[in-house]
Amino acid sequence: MVDLTLLPKLSGIYIFKDKNGCVIYIGKAKSIRKRVSSYFQKSHLEHKVNMLIAEHESIDYIITKSETEALLLEAQLIKEYQPKFNILLKDGQPFVYIVFTDEDLPKISFVRNKDIKGRYFGPFLHKFQAKKMFEYLVCTFRLNLCNKLVENGCLDYHLGLCAGNCKSDFDRENYLFRVQLAHDVLKKDHKKILLDLNEKIVTYNKNLEFEKSKHMQEYVDTLDVILNTIKTKFSEDKFENQIFDSVSQVGKIYNSIEGLDLKLQEFFKLDEPIRSIDCFDISHFQSSFLVGSCVRFTNGRPDKNKFRKFKINSIKEQNDYAALQEIVLRRYKLKEDFPDLILIDGGKGQLNAILSLDLVKNVPCASLAKREETIFSKNLPEGVNLDLKTDIGRLLIALRDYAHHFAVNYHRQRRNKAF
Repeated sequence: MVDLTLLPKLSGIYIFKDKNGCVIYIGKAKSIRKRVSSYFQKSHLEHKVNMLIAEHESIDYIITKSETEALLLEAQLIKEYQPKFNILLKDGQPFVYIVFTDEDLPKISFVRNKDIKGRYFGPFLHKFQAKKMFEYLVCTFRLNLCNKLVENGCLDYHLGLCAGNCKSDFDRENYLFRVQLAHDVLKKDHKKILLDLNEKIVTYNKNLEFEKSKHMQEYVDTLDVILNTIKTKFSEDKFENQIFDSVSQVGKIYNSIEGLDLKLQEFFKLDEPIRSIDCFDISHFQSSFLVGSCVRFTNGRPDKNKFRKFKINSIKEQNDYAALQEIVLRRYKLKEDFPDLILIDGGKGQLNAILSLDLVKNVPCASLAKREETIFSKNLPEGVNLDLKTDIGRLLIALRDYAHHFAVNYHRQRRNKAF
């Protein structure tokens, strides 16, 4: 039973995990202790909650500065870790952005992914409000560009909907000025636009134009939501260490055991301690969207600057051996930055495919097969079945699972983007 009194009475997210350390549910709360405690009330009738409580083994948490930040972090982690008890936000992109594109004639766009160059505002989880804000900016500053060429302007231009780039005498400088004004509204001129909107509401009400007043009030409410999100300056990166410690078993194992680098050296029968490990994995869907990945761990911490993602285009049919050879060769093509150990997700066949490469002949290599959790290396040719009760077994399986999650997540991104 988890000691609920140890949970903080602060805003943030909480993470339920099963006996294997896998994330099974992620939630957000204004008070983490109060929210989590509600799951353990005897009067709970919801079947899903009862199943969650029965299956969970531990609860971790990450504290945030605000509820909005907790909401954004929750959405990002649900998308990334796909917990079995979370239904919403599991597929697709939970966020949207407003972007001012970096082009000769910049435009403002409403997008789901940060695929184009430009100045981004977001991420926004409140998609309806973000869309309303985008439409308000386009309409207010007349920023809609068309793809027509009309001497005196298109019909939308005369209706006040088009910026006028269709005209031969298009005033480019004035358009760029309006783009900058719209950008400033989101970046710094919040009070002025709220003042202007409220003045319009008063005017419309005096003139009994209540429908127009209602629209202005909607813009005020929308702007409040958008600006509150922008003020959080949300970035998953600033929670990187907390996420790793809460979700991954690797850091906890390293932190709880002294001399693990020497224990790894002894286990693999090597001459030097193992402080850095590169983990490789391949992911695909029925031989489609074949990708590879490599994650680097140094002293138990992920070294994100040395993570690598690979699109495998040279292989048309599924061939894990050839795919692994390709990504290993690409990872170390400069013949430098080798780790103390290369760990491959696979069995003896995958290991032999890597050992045949001259590029890594001086680097210790090992492979870990999922089905029986058997690890192979040059010094362990017959394989050793890992035990989750041992430090080495827990660590190597956790490393393999982390690399697998990273590869699957990248594969999912490519597949979703294609569809």
